[in-house]
Amino acid sequence: MDDLLAALDALAGEDLAPLFGPVLLDRLGPLLVAQNRLAAEVARTVRECEVSGAAEVDGLTSMGSWLRGHGHLSTAEAARVVRAGRALQHLPALAAFAAGAVTGEQAALIGRVAEPDQLARAAAQNVDLAAVDELLTDVAVTRPHADTAQAVQHYLDRLDADGPEPDPTEGRRLVMAKHADGSITGRFDLDAVGGERLQAALEAVVQAGRCAGDERTRAQRLADALVQLADNALASGGLPILRGHKPQVIVTIGIEDLADPATGRGAAQMGFGATISAARARWIACDGNITRIVIGPDGVPLDVGRSVRLVPPHLRRAAEVRDGGCVFAGCGAPTWWCDVHHLIAWIDGGETSLANSALLRERHHTKVHHGFRVERQPDGRWRTWRPDGTEIRTGPGRTGPPLVTAA
Repeated sequence: MDDLLAALDALAGEDLAPLFGPVLLDRLGPLLVAQNRLAAEVARTVRECEVSGAAEVDGLTSMGSWLRGHGHLSTAEAARVVRAGRALQHLPALAAFAAGAVTGEQAALIGRVAEPDQLARAAAQNVDLAAVDELLTDVAVTRPHADTAQAVQHYLDRLDADGPEPDPTEGRRLVMAKHADGSITGRFDLDAVGGERLQAALEAVVQAGRCAGDERTRAQRLADALVQLADNALASGGLPILRGHKPQVIVTIGIEDLADPATGRGAAQMGFGATISAARARWIACDGNITRIVIGPDGVPLDVGRSVRLVPPHLRRAAEVRDGGCVFAGCGAPTWWCDVHHLIAWIDGGETSLANSALLRERHHTKVHHGFRVERQPDGRWRTWRPDGTEIRTGPGRTGPPLVTAA
């Protein structure tokens, strides 16, 4: 083990900057093989730990929990390593894993055929498990990861062809983790039909939201679409009652921070505990309710004023009729995706009037609170400027450098 660590130290000490493409790829190939071999050794060791009950030394009952707590692996990754280790016991052809020709992910996929219930089905049907092992390992060695997953699933489906149709809701999972800055990451598992519904809904929003100059990655567009779906559901008013009220986004901020034009990081608290900046709170306030809460010296609310709709329904309807959708150059998202933005911020004295309003979808509403600017011309056309003062122009022949326009 000391020699292995010393070798890794030597590799880490090499300067890669002078190297170019072919040489780097020649270096990468053996590293991937070594990574697979290390993954195989980890899985083999985890399996022996599992058999011997080694996790109990640290007061734990399973190697999955040990890998999560001591190895800092995610729940899914810990389960994958445990499954790969178990597979090595029943699938000798997976020695290709130890040789570095199969990845840890592929080994865990193939390991599904060695789970106790699958082994029992195979034995009852006189399946030649050795042949299945060799076939799946050959696919893993010679084909992309997706082909391995498809081959394993095909085998499992054939193995249980006459079994009852599983309840699709039993396998559905959604796990979200909140970070210190209030952002959220997570993972989900859906059955084929549930996944198809989600993909159809997201793709509809993604395609409808495409506009000129959109440089977002596919992952960013999908994430924006997911947020837009949530916005649409909240705005519809048809969601179930939450804590005695219609579900809503709640932000609490002091009046000094709300009025101060500075960014004011960490100044506002959201309903589910996230902390955001005062600048972000001012953006949310563009199309929200303002409720005055007077706080006493001991931090206890003394008076809660009535909510004041900054943009009343009749004014929003007028903006919808006038603008027809998002006014940001090249967007055109429908009205029901849009917030009503104050061109001059309400906290800065801007009136809640049609002349001071603009419809903007969530993403572009964020943009105008980060330096972009929209302005309605006397002829009724909307124009959009970047933070550097250049105008965003769309249409045929507009692909060259943007024109510089006075801010």
